[in-house]
Formats: sequence, structure tokens, C-alpha cells
Amino acid sequence: MNNNFLQTPIDYLKGVGPNRSKLFKKELKIFTYQDLLSFFPYRYVDKTKYYKIKEINNTKSEIQLIGKIVDLYESGSPRKRRLIAKVKDDTGFIELVWFKSHKWIKESLILNKNYIIYGKPNIFNGIYNIPHPELELYKKENLKYRSSLDPVYPSTDNLIKRGITNKVIRNIVKELLLEIKSKFVESIPEYIIKEYKLLDKNSAIINIHLPKSNQILSEAIKRLKFEELFYFQLQLIKKNISRKEKIKGYSFKKVGNTFNSFYNNHLNFSLTNAQKRVLKEIRRDLGSNAQMNRLLQGDVGSGKTIIAFMATLIAIDNNFQACIMAPTEILSAQHYNNFKNICKLLNISIQILTGSTKPLEKRKIYNELENGKLKILIGTHALIQDKVKFKNLGIAIIDEQHKFGVAQRSKLWKKNILPPHILIMTATPIPRTLAMSVYGDLDISVIDELPPGRKNIITVHRKENSRLKVIRFLREEILKGRQAYIVYPLIKESEKMDYKDLIDGFDSLSRDFPLPEYQISMVHGKMKPKDKDYEMQRFISGLTNILVSTTVIEVGVDVPNASVMIIESAERFGLSQLHQLRGRVGRGTYESYCILMSGNKTTNDSKVRINTIVKSNDGFVIAEKDLEIRGPGNLMGTQQSGIIPLKIVNLVNDKNMISSIRNYVKKILASDQNLTKKQNAVILNTYKHLNRNNDIWNYIS
Repeated sequence: MNNNFLQTPIDYLKGVGPNRSKLFKKELKIFTYQDLLSFFPYRYVDKTKYYKIKEINNTKSEIQLIGKIVDLYESGSPRKRRLIAKVKDDTGFIELVWFKSHKWIKESLILNKNYIIYGKPNIFNGIYNIPHPELELYKKENLKYRSSLDPVYPSTDNLIKRGITNKVIRNIVKELLLEIKSKFVESIPEYIIKEYKLLDKNSAIINIHLPKSNQILSEAIKRLKFEELFYFQLQLIKKNISRKEKIKGYSFKKVGNTFNSFYNNHLNFSLTNAQKRVLKEIRRDLGSNAQMNRLLQGDVGSGKTIIAFMATLIAIDNNFQACIMAPTEILSAQHYNNFKNICKLLNISIQILTGSTKPLEKRKIYNELENGKLKILIGTHALIQDKVKFKNLGIAIIDEQHKFGVAQRSKLWKKNILPPHILIMTATPIPRTLAMSVYGDLDISVIDELPPGRKNIITVHRKENSRLKVIRFLREEILKGRQAYIVYPLIKESEKMDYKDLIDGFDSLSRDFPLPEYQISMVHGKMKPKDKDYEMQRFISGLTNILVSTTVIEVGVDVPNASVMIIESAERFGLSQLHQLRGRVGRGTYESYCILMSGNKTTNDSKVRINTIVKSNDGFVIAEKDLEIRGPGNLMGTQQSGIIPLKIVNLVNDKNMISSIRNYVKKILASDQNLTKKQNAVILNTYKHLNRNNDIWNYIS
């Protein structure tokens, strides 16, 4: 059979035709035989059990029963006409209801004959009914040929209304499997199949769609998950190896006077063990001949920035320049202010470049960059402009990488003859399994330890009826000389209600904390950048006691004197966002507090999120919980192009499998990097096929 067979448009499959084809494409994104084959069931129904009508309760799942159609009639107005069949067994009556396709359904039904009926019961006016059921004439001799497990495929209301039931999809899949005739090429070598006790590919594909038992279904799922993960990780790891081989980088062999002077004379605290480990990983990368492409993740306050700064010192010791790119002017200024004094002591020239840098100053920066006098440049995306030309850029550090697009980041690569080393930092902890999947072609360093003496932020949940107590507590903290953030969930700048909440909150606070005794700043996305920066700077310098804000303060601002974070309508925030916001306080030596305000009534999901934040200060624990609740979502949207999409693997439930298979793939490549050994010929062939077609399910002889 031709390898392109599964690229056949779905239109040509028996039982589909032009009308159904349009619906399959529109509703399910199924365009080809391949798409249909990898359209896996999401659950299975045990068809060995039959209910009696009197046993039916208001269940959320489908049931199966045997009954006789004793009456058939239409009801309702002409525009809302529905067909009703009255069904009887020896225990009672139930109605079957159709809202569409009355004519052919009515013509196909036979009165006083027993049917096997399958569907989800509803209750209307005290009477049970099953809308749009699956029906099959009852024949005792046919029962033994019925599968014990029936697959249930994802569907939409529009498909059901147009008569494309689960039964129709199931029959179309059966038709495709009959046409293929079990001619899938085996994509896993025999030695791996034996080692992991896996099903062969043919059996796995057939039994994922038409399982004969729970046992064989479980084995089919295991096999297909293994295959998907194996080639997913193989692509990521091979991509990483290839990049290191092809993309040469500058080798920083020397750890010289600048680095050692800082480490021995100016570093006024001890690095944590996690920081030391990560620094070693970075030094090893910089000393190789390959370009470093490393993701550094760590919780808020774990000390990523100082490690990044020490990486820039290694570049300077090797006669190279360095740059640090941050997403906002305020964060850029913060990095600059943190480093300028120490750079002065080390005799290193450092500058900041943002959109608001004056033209004269810009020209001076451009000149000093080109002649090599300027060693460290910190700034916003102004750094990637064509006018910015380095004499010898050796390392580029990107802070809060998720705020920059791939195209923006890639411009930094072109700032030297060979691409500079890249260190990407994020304070948004990424669950390990997701990091291995989304950023699997990067080397990942994790700072999973906070500096000693850093206090946990006391986090509490308070409802609206406790607001007066919260205001009183806030007043007490301000009297101690502390500052506070109050954040509102302005999700979209255009949402009038949210904006009103922010303004109303500001007005209410102004009454509780009146001038001139108290000063309040307000920041939101509708403000002009210069006004926003002005208010932020007032707060940073301590001129205002309270900053009322939307989530624009989520990233990076460091105000050691701020000890209180109040998050309004906390139930409307995601877990990671709540944790990031909380991380704005606790930057100094003072006891810090995060108060989560919510309405008196919250949903179960909201309760889980709020309780998780209250119980844990660990960003990685919170990230895992967030992944559980929300799924991979947008994070998977950042996945690299050319990598197979995950169709059956669940990044939450299969995390142990992900880790195990990733290590197994690394082991294979360690002994046979190019997959030239005879035993790995199957892997090499599949890998080549993948690089052409980007789908492991499209592989038949």
C-alpha cells in the first residue's frame, strides 16, 4: 500500500460523502484518513450491561436498554416539530425524542418490535426521555457478535443535530480499518517491544478503536502512548544535539580577574547549593565550542539574576560584551540600578537603553557598543533594533522570556558573526514534565532552593464580610512604615466592568486613607507609559503608601519595603498568576502578607486555587497543581514547530512515563547518536518519515 494512502481526503471514504465531509472538517478538523485514524476515543462504554426502564435515574452517562416501540407521533409547533417514540419494557415506559431528520427516522422505525436503545436519559416534566438515541433491532443471535466495549468519540452539538452520531463515527472508523487491512509499518524495534512488553502497532491501532476487552484496551493505550512519547522526545533531543553540533559558539575558556574579584571581594552573601550547581552548568556550556541555549527557571526570589550577572562577567573576562533584555522599562531600570555600583567597583562600563533614552545618550551608547568600550548593555526590546551593533556580543540574557516572541528573541542571534550564548530566565515555574515537553530542546537549569533566612509570605483568604478587618490591618502596616499593593483583575483593558471595579476601589481606598496623611498611586494598562512609569517610580521611591493596580505589576518590580499584597476578586485569577503577584512582596527583611479577597460565594475550582496558594509558597508545587487544573493549555502553544503534536499522551497523568522515556531515548542516543546500528534501523526510518510528515500515525506499508 502506498505511503501516501492516509493522506487521502476523508471525502473518499465509504459512508462519508461531500456533506458529512464538510462537517468532519469544520467540526472535528478531520481532513484525511490519517486525521480520522488518530481521532482517538476519549472513553469507552461497557455494552454488556442492559438497564430496565425503572432502574433509570437522572444519570450523566449513557445507558443501554431493550424495549418495544409501542407508539410513534409528532408534537410541537411546525417550526419546533419533534418526533416522539414511546418505548415499553416489562418495568415501565420511556420516550425517545428526535428534533431533526423526522421523516427518514419515522419511516425506518417498526412498531411493536424490540430495539436495543443507547443514549443519555434526561428528565422533562417528570418523564424520562432519551434525545437522538442510537437504535438497533434486537436479534438474540446477534448479541454474541457485539463488542463489549464501545468507543465514544469527541463530538459537537452540530454533528449530533445533523445525524452524525457516535455510532456513525464508529462505523466510518471501522470502514477505514477494513480498508487499511492491518498494514501498518512497525515503528518500534523488536528489542524495545520485548523490553517494555508492548503490543505490536497493528494490534494497538485496531484495539484503541475496537477493543475486545479492558485488558487489551489498556495494552493498546500503553503502546500508543509509548510510541508518541518516544518519537516526541527523540525529535526534541536530536534537535538539541544537532543544534550544538551545527551552531558553533564562542568558547569562554577563561574564568578571570573580573569574575574572581566579584566572587571573592564583592559577593556579600553565600550562594545556595542550587545556585552553585546552576553556575557550574552555565560555565560548562560557555567553555564548550557550542552555543549555549539554556533556560534558567527559579521561583521568585531564588537568586536567578545574580547568576545571570556572573555569566556576563565570564563573557567580559574573555573580551566579549553582554546584554540583558527585560520586558519593561521599569524592570530594565531595576537590573541597571542593581548592577551599576558593582560594575563601577569592577571598572566595567554599563548602560541602559530603552524607548525613553534621550537621542544624544542613544548615539553615545551606539558608538561605545561598536568600538567595544561599553561592556554590558541592559534594556528593553530597544536592544534588538538594527541600529544597535555590538563589537563582540558574547552572551545575551533574556528575562521573563514568555513576554517576548520567538522573532524578537532570534534577532539577538544576528548581533555577532557567530550567535551569542543565550540564557533565558523565567520566574514562572514550569512543571518538570511540561518543561521536558515544551522546552525539551533547551538545556534546563532549575534553582529550586531559596536563600537562607528568607521568610515565607503569610497568605490568608478573606471574604467580603471581613473587609473592615483587612482595612484596619493595612492601616497598622502603613503606620509601621510599610507599603502595600492592591491588585484588581482587569483581564481585558476593554472590559468596562473591570475598569469600573479598579476606579471604584481607588475611590473607596481614598476615603479610607485620605490625603495628606496617606498617598495612593494607581497604575493600569490604559495609562500612557510615561504616566504609568511616573506612578510606579513614586511607589518604588516610597512617596506613596499604596499602589492600586491591575496585573501590570506582575513581573519583576522589586520594592523591599512593600509588605502587603491584597488581591481583589482572587477567584478570577489563575494559580500561577496569584503566585507571581504574591512574589511582589517579601523582598525585604519584614514579615510580609498576601491577602486573597473574594466574594462570599466561590466555585469549587476557585476554592481549590485559593486553598493551594494559602497552603503552599513553593512555585513548583503550585505550577503542578495549575497544570492539573487547567491542562497544558497555552504553554503547549509555545511548542517548537516541526515537533509531533501530542494526541494521546496526557502531560499531567503521564508525567512518570515522560521522564522514563526521555531517559531511555537519551540512553539509546548515547550509544548510537546517528541511529546507524542495525537494531535501530526501524527508529531511523520512522524518524526520517517524521521529519517529512510530522505525524507518527501516518505510517503504513
